[in-house]
Amino acid sequence: MIQKIVNVKDPILRKKAKPVKRIDKKIKSLIADLKETLIVQKDPEGVGLAAPQIGKSFQIFAMKPEKKITIVINPKIIWIKDVKDKIQKSKKGSSNKVKKRNNETEPEVMEGCLSLPHYYGPIKKPNRIKISYLNEKGEKVEKIFKDFEAQIIQHEIDHLKGILFVDRLLEQEKPLYKVSGEEWEKVDIL
Repeated sequence: MIQKIVNVKDPILRKKAKPVKRIDKKIKSLIADLKETLIVQKDPEGVGLAAPQIGKSFQIFAMKPEKKITIVINPKIIWIKDVKDKIQKSKKGSSNKVKKRNNETEPEVMEGCLSLPHYYGPIKKPNRIKISYLNEKGEKVEKIFKDFEAQIIQHEIDHLKGILFVDRLLEQEKPLYKVSGEEWEKVDIL
């Protein structure tokens, strides 16, 4: 069932989510809710959604960098690093707006969040991450994610730890922008 996405002011987004002990009917229902809720997000379009964003404190998220949805349960970071092999290509999705900085070769990726719609900030994140996790069948998976997918993974794992993308903006001393149509307006975070 499609669920309401909680606003950044909701305290659940600041709590560390609980690990999933077993994939039972309750968890399967939560996975279905995450998928259905993520699919309908169009303004802005969503590419990831964590269980705390729909009010459920479990270590589960759905990601949809393209058409297929991947479910990640109890993710553990094995390693994370920045690999300078090529310019990251932009994929379709509102949380993936790319702007070139001066004459640098790396793009600045404007990250957003469905719990704070129409707000974006230029967050620098490593472009490779290897995680272990359970898929929706309960099978253990180890996988390396690159570029845009790596950014989604890091964003969603942050949600499971009670960290919001605006926290990363503050850490990196970067601005926050509100988007209205084609207009980008710089706004104060605090």
